[in-house]
Amino acid sequence: MDLSPEKFYAGHMNVESIIRIGFGVLFLGTLAGGFFLFKNFDKLLGPDSSVAGDNEGSRSLNKIQVIALWLHLLAITGGFALFLH
Repeated sequence: MDLSPEKFYAGHMNVESIIRIGFGVLFLGTLAGGFFLFKNFDKLLGPDSSVAGDNEGSRSLNKIQVIALWLHLLAITGGFALFLH
């Protein structure tokens, strides 16, 4: 019985391909989540009358934090999906 790596992995996906596909799916999900976020930006991150300390400054800070987090997720998932060699 020959267990050489060439014969053992013939016809099977290697780990790198599985990781690239997984991060590709995560990248597309992150991209779709960003489009959803920008489409419903005011509805999700707009003024809230039930919060006592809600003012323009706190809303702007929250928006910047959400955008920064989304951009970092997009860069990380895109980097692993597209540039993993």
